[in-house]
Amino acid sequence: MATSVNAVALDESLMPEPVVHKQAKQTIDPYNVSGEVGEDGVVKAIDYNKLVDEFGTKKIDDELLARFERVTGKKPHHFLRRGIVFSHRDFEAILDRHERGEPFFLYTGRGPSSDSVHVGHTVPFEFTKWLQDTFDVPLIIMMTDDEKYLFSEKRTIEEVQGYCSSNAKDIIAIGFDPAKTFIFSDFDYVGGAFYRNIVRLSKHITLNQARAIFGFNESSNIGRIHFGSIQGASSWASSFPHIFGEDETKTVGIPALIPCAIDQDPCKHLMLVGSVSRDFRMTRDVSSRLKYQGKPYAKPSLIHSLFLPALQGPGTKMSASIDESAIFMKDTPNQIRNKINKYAFSGGKVSVEEHKELGGDTNVDVAFQYLRFFLDDDDELEKIRVAYEKGEMLTGELKAICIKELHTYVAAFQERRAKVDDETVKLFMERRPLKWGGNPRAPIVVPKVNGGDAGETAAEGDGKMTKNQLKKLEKLKQVEAKKAQKAKEKAEQVAAQVEPMAAQAA
Repeated sequence: MATSVNAVALDESLMPEPVVHKQAKQTIDPYNVSGEVGEDGVVKAIDYNKLVDEFGTKKIDDELLARFERVTGKKPHHFLRRGIVFSHRDFEAILDRHERGEPFFLYTGRGPSSDSVHVGHTVPFEFTKWLQDTFDVPLIIMMTDDEKYLFSEKRTIEEVQGYCSSNAKDIIAIGFDPAKTFIFSDFDYVGGAFYRNIVRLSKHITLNQARAIFGFNESSNIGRIHFGSIQGASSWASSFPHIFGEDETKTVGIPALIPCAIDQDPCKHLMLVGSVSRDFRMTRDVSSRLKYQGKPYAKPSLIHSLFLPALQGPGTKMSASIDESAIFMKDTPNQIRNKINKYAFSGGKVSVEEHKELGGDTNVDVAFQYLRFFLDDDDELEKIRVAYEKGEMLTGELKAICIKELHTYVAAFQERRAKVDDETVKLFMERRPLKWGGNPRAPIVVPKVNGGDAGETAAEGDGKMTKNQLKKLEKLKQVEAKKAQKAKEKAEQVAAQVEPMAAQAA
């Protein structure tokens, strides 16, 4: 196992010694993330292959990426190419729908727990924005201010509401399009169609199931136990009638694609209509029992990303409450430089001589792992990897490259963030119809709600057109046929006039 580099030898800054822990298995769930602790007491990198097997998800392979490019006409994001987004549930079904021009939407969220997000928070939002731009679909962002109140012993409702407003500005600064993005606070939005879905879902989740997945016990408040139903209801299009229409027989069939970190999979797996067990067959069983007037509820699809590790190294996750664990989006260039130099775990060796001889370990080196996320150039990243692993590049040099990339990324964010005011937040949170295009290359694009009479134009979940839509399509065909006939008749008239003239000229 690589240890922290002797910083005096390599970059003349003090580096922390590895923290020794008691031996333990890796823990990954929505509220705890920790890599396995070996016999030597050192936390290991998270074994993502083990998570794929344990959670029963599928790996994103080259075949799926090739199909993605064929269907969308876009080169896969570098997160996909580099295996940062590595696992999924039913992503093929989303590609099927996009290929046929059938509707779906993106759903993600943020639990507001601090006055600033860190780079670990922005990564999934950056990828979500790319997905929205690629698929041209509506996006719904849930601000779980209620969750952060329920799961904290100290925070007040007023405190988390303040964080909610600040974090909404952070999210908007990623660059989302307000025309096709809706952000909502649970405290403000719960009610009506959304609450009906919360109740429907909660009826299918037992206390024993909630305990099994989240580890609740007799001391857990009932708000925590119930929260899974609130989050789950956000994955159903029928919870948002102002976007998808009032006719639930149509909207219950529109699925969500949920980009999230792998630790959220148990929670989102619960959202696949009620199963908290890791047996996916149980989810299928509950899904078949949830219907609206005979129409089944669509199961959301998920696409999972790796964690951006905390500065302390592999097997750790950034924390909004621990400043030394993360690069925050409000950090100054000097703070970023100091954090990387002082806290970023290194995959180098204990001396310059040994490092040049044996090379560094990029798998555990935090600076290199950050470059995997933030450096777009694949060729440049590969050059850095090879140089560091051969010992041709020292830790100080690698950190300097990382610092430069983070400076650029954070500065660009801060510039956009400064332009987001309270009125911008109100715009994104206003209940209003959204406008989106879907797949322009689909042979038949199913109409979507783009304002107007949402209930009349909403698409059915199975992709079939309503009677009214079919009538409009038939009328359009008749109009086009009449235009073609008139054009033909006019062409024949012109030909009849030209023919005698041509004969005279001959």
